Amino acid sequence: MLVQKEKQWYNVLNCYLIFVLAGGEMNGKIKMKGQLKIYMQFPILLGTLLIIMNIAVFTVSVKAGALVSVFVAAYILIVVFLYFHSRAGIMNELISFATQYGQVQKNLLNEFIVPYTLLDSNGKILWLNEEFAKLTGKNKKYRKSIATLFPEITKDKLPKEADSEVAVQYGERDYKAVMRVISMDKLLEESGLVELAQENDLIALYLFDETELNRYIRQKEDEKLVTGLLYLDNYEEALNSVEEVRRSLLVALIERKLNKYFNDVDGLIKKLEKDKFILVMRQSSLEELKKKRFNILEDVKTVNIGNDMAVTVSIGIGINAPTYAQNYEYSRIAIDLALGRGGDQVVIKDRDQMIYFGGKSQHAGKNTRVKARVKAHALREFMVSKDKVVVMGHKISDVDSIGAAIGIYRAAKSLNKKAHIVVNNPTMSVRPIIENFRDNPDYDEDMFVDSDEAKEIVDNNTVVVVVDTNKPSYTECEELLHKTKTIVVLDHHRQGSEVIQNAVLSYIEPYASSSCEMVAEILQYFSDDIKIYNIEADAIYSGIIIDTNNFTAKTGVRTFEAAAFLRRCGADVTRVRKMFRDDVKSYRAKAEAIRHVETYKNCFAIAVCPSEGIDSPTVVASQAANELLNVDSIKATFVLTDYQGKIYISARAIDEVNVQLIMEKMGGGGHINMAGAQLPGVSVEEGIRQLKNTIDKMIKEGDIEV
Repeated sequence: MLVQKEKQWYNVLNCYLIFVLAGGEMNGKIKMKGQLKIYMQFPILLGTLLIIMNIAVFTVSVKAGALVSVFVAAYILIVVFLYFHSRAGIMNELISFATQYGQVQKNLLNEFIVPYTLLDSNGKILWLNEEFAKLTGKNKKYRKSIATLFPEITKDKLPKEADSEVAVQYGERDYKAVMRVISMDKLLEESGLVELAQENDLIALYLFDETELNRYIRQKEDEKLVTGLLYLDNYEEALNSVEEVRRSLLVALIERKLNKYFNDVDGLIKKLEKDKFILVMRQSSLEELKKKRFNILEDVKTVNIGNDMAVTVSIGIGINAPTYAQNYEYSRIAIDLALGRGGDQVVIKDRDQMIYFGGKSQHAGKNTRVKARVKAHALREFMVSKDKVVVMGHKISDVDSIGAAIGIYRAAKSLNKKAHIVVNNPTMSVRPIIENFRDNPDYDEDMFVDSDEAKEIVDNNTVVVVVDTNKPSYTECEELLHKTKTIVVLDHHRQGSEVIQNAVLSYIEPYASSSCEMVAEILQYFSDDIKIYNIEADAIYSGIIIDTNNFTAKTGVRTFEAAAFLRRCGADVTRVRKMFRDDVKSYRAKAEAIRHVETYKNCFAIAVCPSEGIDSPTVVASQAANELLNVDSIKATFVLTDYQGKIYISARAIDEVNVQLIMEKMGGGGHINMAGAQLPGVSVEEGIRQLKNTIDKMIKEGDIEV
């Protein structure tokens, strides 16, 4: 029992000693309590007993009582004096005792092999042991903030209650800083001897050297297996562009360049089929290729033995999967995405993250329409097997979206299926088209429905066709995608990491000028007896006109073939032109945007289109962006407009800058010469600042050349 009491006293006094040694100011902040308090107050309690005894003596003899009173008074005065004036001395004696008693423990802590220091609640160093002083090169009197030695340990990283860990570096070594809160209140409360007048928590910090551990971890990461797939995008087209006797030479030169490129980084490439290869390499090899920004994409285009078409490659890589088989599955998903985005690029799938390289060149359109015929027949089979067809485009529908939806509507009606088009709040740009169909006796009254009506219509016996977008969050009503299992996607935009899942038919052609072009091709193969009416042909033709800026942007052979088909169906250029004339307010807004244009880096035009009083400011912004391309020395144009709580960016270019890459960096997408993005929750000024920062970063990284 005596040993236990002695240890209890020692623990309390040693805690007090830590405060003193650490520079803590204890004057007036420490009180005695418990047994120590009773011990110190015992003489006063004894004085009370003497007073009672004095009273009893008075009852026996007054003279004796008076004499005893003198001694009792003197005793009380001496006790009070000793209690209040000798208290500090007693505490000092106790500290001295604790110091002598805990000298061994103190030396052990000071000579502890682990670097150790005590901090106050603000991170100021109060005390450090010899190992910590040796590590940091500071003397034992160093009393500055811990952040001066380890910038990673900021005030917000200091623990409040639970322990915390922070990875830090000092010199060329890596350390793990473990911080633990020492609650003095709790320690002293458990002792039952003394208490603090105010809270005085300390923080104990230990440093553990993890340099070697991190080196082995990095080495293990570098040795991780990376699998990939490499496809030659235009193998058949490139071979057909050279003489037959030289085709084997072209293939040999391509394979030689690929083998040399990957062998130089200790990678392995083996042919699976005539235009497909499998890649195996280490993670460190992949990092090296990232630094080179996969310049094989450009190198392989230099192979030329008289072929009219340069060969391009697409690469899909999977990393950080739990198994090798899953890594291969990641690479397969990545190569599908690379091809869906138009090829000539690298896609790396890291779990749920997608990383893109390349994709700078113009997508090569294919003259064959075999794929369109196959997709048209597949679409017909799905429509035949269901009773209803619901078509929807993207939010804030444009002419291409509505025109493509009307084409699919006609395909459904040719099969005598009930069909609907989902449109919420049609803008001024599409109202002329929609008005041609409303109140028209040849068309159903419910041809156009909103999202609420569509939700009542769609069930498992419905085909939902999404046009002009492949992102579920961009559709007019994303809930419809969860109400049926038969989903068809028709789009001409490059795919991103966000895609519509479980589509039974996905027809995405980034080289197409517009969704209306794709739909026009599908209609040619959908049915032999399909009849397209004049106003329907006008609507589809309008989508091609708008998206190609009157056949001046992203126009290929198949674009003109689709336009010729629609002209044969009765599309009239004059009617289309009248349909899309601007009103005075929109024309003034466009002129205002052009008037206040800012030239950035001497080749980028940035303007702001006013939206107040304009029915379709995003359409006006895109028109202004097209107009600014006519300015000499301008490589790309960006017009921002504030609409419905978001900043919409319309980006346009001719052939020198890939605006699609810029917009993808900002969360948008589109085509190499025509793209856009939406920035929610920011101002126009912040949007311009983000755009400039993105351009600067891409110029620095080599994605843009000015």
